[in-house]
Amino acid sequence: MPGQFEPIPGGGAAIALDDVEISIIRSLSVQLLELIGPGPAEDASDDPLAELFAEGPTEPPSDPVLKRLFPDAYGDPVDVPSSPEQAAEEREHAAEFRRFTENDLRTGKRDGALAVIRSLDALTPAGDGGAVLKLSHEESQQWLGTLNDLRLAIGSRLDIVAEEDADLLYRLPDDDPRKALVMAYLWLGGLQETLVATLMP
Repeated sequence: MPGQFEPIPGGGAAIALDDVEISIIRSLSVQLLELIGPGPAEDASDDPLAELFAEGPTEPPSDPVLKRLFPDAYGDPVDVPSSPEQAAEEREHAAEFRRFTENDLRTGKRDGALAVIRSLDALTPAGDGGAVLKLSHEESQQWLGTLNDLRLAIGSRLDIVAEEDADLLYRLPDDDPRKALVMAYLWLGGLQETLVATLMP
């Protein structure tokens, strides 16, 4: 179980994490929460329907990480240039889609990050440091979503767009300031891969 998720009887997954690993995942999840920002309910009135009918933004975020986490739903095909009219229509569709979906997407990502933090905070330390994290099937899915969001965020900071970009970063010298982020990116990828395997039938 050390270093990877393994399936547990009855569904779900377990992993042994040391104190440093717990601290890294928790810190990254807190940073993700801060980046996503508060939900509409945290800013809104006491009206329970206010959140239901709240409209989201129509413009993409300016932060490149948030752009990666909340991409446009419509865009130009890579190899087919749009006419100015098509481009304007796509922007209009993307703005409309974002207005009605981004708040829910943010809430889902926020809930996932909070679930990760709460499950780490609830761990009982083992005698030799660290702890064994046990997740239900539902918690595993929340963790999977948050691990993916963390990798997207780190990948965006490292300018990883394609797999070839990641390949170049693997060979960074130890004194490169990006090295720690690359190691976190690779480690989270390993966790994500083994967690996916536990959810396979």
